[in-house]
Amino acid sequence: MVNKARRWNNLAGQRFKKIVVILRNDDLRKDKTSFGIVDAQSVQNACTAEEKGYDAGKKVSGIKHHLVVDTQGLPHALIITTANVTDRDGALEMVSLNLDNLSEVRKFLVDGGYSGEKFADAIKNLCGAEVEVVKRDELHKFVVLPKRWVVERTFGWLDHCRRLWKNCERLLHNSLQMFILAFISVLIRRF
Repeated sequence: MVNKARRWNNLAGQRFKKIVVILRNDDLRKDKTSFGIVDAQSVQNACTAEEKGYDAGKKVSGIKHHLVVDTQGLPHALIITTANVTDRDGALEMVSLNLDNLSEVRKFLVDGGYSGEKFADAIKNLCGAEVEVVKRDELHKFVVLPKRWVVERTFGWLDHCRRLWKNCERLLHNSLQMFILAFISVLIRRF
């Protein structure tokens, strides 16, 4: 069960969605994307945070940012969960909460953490999109994964925002608002 995943359907979230649509239209693209790249990032909590979990894979006690971006790195869906929520469960919750933004997506590109027929079937049932898993080679060297770098670049943009380095907010809803405000400032600077 995904605990307290929040939807970004408030005033800041609505303005944020309008900015994304304007930027897509400036590049002569449709309002909604047909291709989504999904990823999650674990963030360590400060001692003030009330809601937290433990991500055993990354050995982080805190929260997770779940994100769907298009090929330009513009966000189309995001939620914040506690870190104990798996990437697959967080992605399913994110897609189900943001079906209006993801209604035209035909394919999601994901990393190895989202592999499995059960996840692919659940996404297919939710929004009718197929899932393509891009896996790293078994060799232990750095390789840029095709198109997956876009979502990593987006997280890199957000790493410039000091408030997102560590989660200092007491509630997940406040963390989500800080994430949205940081994204707005990045989009204003970048585009």
